[in-house]
Amino acid sequence: MTAAQNILKQYWGYNQFRPLQEEIIQSVIDGKDTLAILPTGGGKSICFQVPAMHKKGICLVVSPLIALMKDQVANLRAKGIQALAIHSGMNFSEVKKTLDNALYGNFKFLYVSPERLETDFFKEYLPALDVNLIAVDEAHCISQWGYDFRPSYLNIAKLREEKPKVPILALTASATREVQNDICEKLLFRGHSVFQKSYERPNLSYSCFKVDVKINKLLEILQKTDGCGIVYCRSRRRCQEISNLLNLHGVQADYYHAGLLHEERNQKQENWIRNQTRIIVCTNAFGMGIDKPDVRVVVHVDVPESLENYYQEAGRAGRDGKKSYAVLLYQQKDLDELKELSDLRYPGLELIRKVYQALANYLQLPVGFGKDQSFDLDLDELSERFKLDPVIVMNVLKILEQEKILSYNENLLLPSTVVFTSGNQSLREFETEYPQLDPLIKTLLRNYSGILDMPVTIRENAIARMLKKEVDKVRVELDQLNKARILQYKPQSESPQIMFLEKRIATENLVIDQVNYLKRKKAFEDRVGSMINYTEATNACRSLTIARYFNDLSSKECGICDNCLKRKKSALNKSEFYEISHRIFQSLDEGPLSVRELLSNLTSLNSEHTLNIIDHLISERKIEMDEGGRIRKSP
Repeated sequence: MTAAQNILKQYWGYNQFRPLQEEIIQSVIDGKDTLAILPTGGGKSICFQVPAMHKKGICLVVSPLIALMKDQVANLRAKGIQALAIHSGMNFSEVKKTLDNALYGNFKFLYVSPERLETDFFKEYLPALDVNLIAVDEAHCISQWGYDFRPSYLNIAKLREEKPKVPILALTASATREVQNDICEKLLFRGHSVFQKSYERPNLSYSCFKVDVKINKLLEILQKTDGCGIVYCRSRRRCQEISNLLNLHGVQADYYHAGLLHEERNQKQENWIRNQTRIIVCTNAFGMGIDKPDVRVVVHVDVPESLENYYQEAGRAGRDGKKSYAVLLYQQKDLDELKELSDLRYPGLELIRKVYQALANYLQLPVGFGKDQSFDLDLDELSERFKLDPVIVMNVLKILEQEKILSYNENLLLPSTVVFTSGNQSLREFETEYPQLDPLIKTLLRNYSGILDMPVTIRENAIARMLKKEVDKVRVELDQLNKARILQYKPQSESPQIMFLEKRIATENLVIDQVNYLKRKKAFEDRVGSMINYTEATNACRSLTIARYFNDLSSKECGICDNCLKRKKSALNKSEFYEISHRIFQSLDEGPLSVRELLSNLTSLNSEHTLNIIDHLISERKIEMDEGGRIRKSP
């Protein structure tokens, strides 16, 4: 076994790598800059974790997803691998402690959000860190021609200046040829290797249905499909409505979106992962970093904006290799709205200025102030107060972020913090006067070092367990201590955050880079056009259409999407189709049969036509195949 295979076996328990993983790992071990395009569920994390374990030093992992960072750190620690993470939800003391550990401890991985790379504090530590590899997850975010451009990703190239000899591994699930080239250029790749796994998913059947009433078709699909599933919607309100309708019709469902509290989202996600909830109805806020292998069906009741989004979300079905379904439901008005989306997503300069002025008024921020300051933002309140469309406001905030005027974090989780503000004498007098709060004060002082000097992160649930009290009671007591000015208590916050990267300027002086802005708008229109073409296609293999979009020229027709099955069926005349179908059902009257046994019973029929009709009947749920490969009539 190679050294990489030994590491894989020792820490992950696998005897062999998935396709392309070993080649990517060897490229990294050889010190080459590498771009790896592995579809959703393709095992991207192994590609940097194994070579990082092989090399001396620490691997710097750049990731935009806080939840994914936390999950990967927890998974590595469970394997006995030391890992750390720094993200925007941490305070100064936590960041300092983490960087000290990375510098002086025996840690192998440091996960960092791209925004942290530009902070002076991180840059102070970087020269001393023994970095063996820079892994860039969600690498498509560096390209402004891609579907999820994030300007903070452009900071990654500056790591090259400090660590010129350290190889970079860029990872993404999907990227067109233009975006691939842009990733390599922006990350300053030298003599690099590119690995792209086939986009074929032989067990995943894609289909699109133009319907009058989506909920009726959705119910039909879920009633015909076993196992758990995901239903994607574009709006939060629609998630809740569809979830309620499914439950009314006897389909166990729950809803999920970014507007829910953090604990509530975690609980809903956990219930679904444990199959306590069958169907999760969600926005695209759900699914990143979740590797649930037994998802049998993913249904989109709204058309996504791009094939990048659709492929990633649909690809959450069937990761265990068993037959699964990706279904898109649409109406003509959905496609018409998509065509009009460009002007909403990329409004004119006057509208951008109007929203910028409204934001400044909302925050009461005068001209010349605000640089590097963060503010809580209630998007609905801002929109209502200044009579603006919330969708327009959100789009303008993203534009201002791409222009590096501000940064917007829609779902930043800031943990609870506490720092004592009273002196020792005042604290003793308070404990004497309010003995009922003394246990909480002593618990805080004993368990949180530094709490007398600076704000430290606390967990109310953990304190409640120590005191054997209800967590709500602990929060009430912390609030009492805060009001008495014994300490400063800031409860957990999930408010969206705005940070001004530049001083607030007079609105009439606000300008944007029109050339790049119009290029991004055109790229968006092209992505929408490709999504509409995919949806409306009635003949082309859907799997092949997706593969070609991502420049995968090796893929073949899948044979199991709705269009492929339609062509197979049309190759037979109606009487032949019904005769063969009838003979198949007759043979199965005697009980389950393997495909070979079934074909031997039907030797007088064309075997290729018979196999095609068997595939069609399975896809229509008229017959079914068990795990042993035996076919029976559906109940």
